[in-house]
Amino acid sequence: MTPELKARFDEEIRSHKIVLFMKGNALFPQCGFSARALQLLQPHGQVHTVDVLADPEVRQGIKDYTNWPTIPQIFINGEFVGGSDILMELADRGELADLVAGKKSES
Repeated sequence: MTPELKARFDEEIRSHKIVLFMKGNALFPQCGFSARALQLLQPHGQVHTVDVLADPEVRQGIKDYTNWPTIPQIFINGEFVGGSDILMELADRGELADLVAGKKSES
């Protein structure tokens, strides 16, 4: 990954409370996992989306950045959360709202 791409990711993640690297965009998700992640995140505030299909360097770069093999990838409050499966688990356990609010889990 180029230093410029790493700097871009750092800036996007730092500048937005919720960042979703996804296939497609908020108006037209291109995969079910991306659509589901967006659906789970939208009630919690503005979601900054990055379409990984628009740029192959971004698609591979975000995987290298996080050492996570799949898309979508979610960042909340500057921290990498994981993919849609982890996001669904957090939502199911009622922990997603607290995470977005910046509250730490007691468990």
